Amino acid sequence: MTLFQSILLGIIQGLTEFLPISSSGHLVITPYFFGWDIPPQDAFVFDVLVQVATLGAVIVYFWRDLLAIGKALYNGIRSKKPMADPDSRLGYYILLATIPAGLIGFLIKDLVEQAFNSPTTTGILLLVTAGLLVAAERVGARSRELDQVDWKDALVVGLFQALAIFPGISRSGATITGGMTRNLEREPAARFSFLISIPIMIAAGVLAVIDLAKMPSSTESMYVLAAGMLAAAITGYFAIRWLLQYLTRRPLYGFAIYCAVVGSLALVVSLIRT
Repeated sequence: MTLFQSILLGIIQGLTEFLPISSSGHLVITPYFFGWDIPPQDAFVFDVLVQVATLGAVIVYFWRDLLAIGKALYNGIRSKKPMADPDSRLGYYILLATIPAGLIGFLIKDLVEQAFNSPTTTGILLLVTAGLLVAAERVGARSRELDQVDWKDALVVGLFQALAIFPGISRSGATITGGMTRNLEREPAARFSFLISIPIMIAAGVLAVIDLAKMPSSTESMYVLAAGMLAAAITGYFAIRWLLQYLTRRPLYGFAIYCAVVGSLALVVSLIRT
């Protein structure tokens, strides 16, 4: 992987991890569009490290929320009233929303890995993401805030998050859709989406780093990968801030159109090349 490829893919990862347009899908189809022959081992290492970088971005952005949730969880356990505080309840709902994706990802791990090698499948699933975003705008009253989330909402959003284990299904897009179908406003749905991404990204990152530690590396390649990580972290932070502001005023239709166009393009290019 070259320095240019690392930085460009890092920027793409940072933007698409939080915008509802599928980071995994873009990391599959971008090298495919440009004809980059990146060795699978290099691609795996890069994907792991930029995921860690974007995890850092979301933690930095939401550090005050996470601190408040952590304190509330501790105080709730200590007082034997774990659900008394709204922040404590939110902490448990975040954990509940993580369970479906973890279980389903474990059960169909091999099928998911095959999908990552298929630009055609990725294109089709980008079209599915477009459909989810349209559905989000069509379904739900958009009348509830984040402090009104309950366990049913967490479970539904968690099931939507499980869809995003496949490349092309946007994790943020699916979970925002799940929240909006439960009548959450767009911005609270996005905020909950980002918060529930933290446990699943930590778990996935730990497992991937364990695999990464078993692979050989060089000092030169680490400089290239570090550039991609930095690009992903910076763009990821600003993507979160921009999207939360955007969703207070505008619908998701623009992202749906983008996913439909990119997904269709991926299918056309795949058809031509085969």
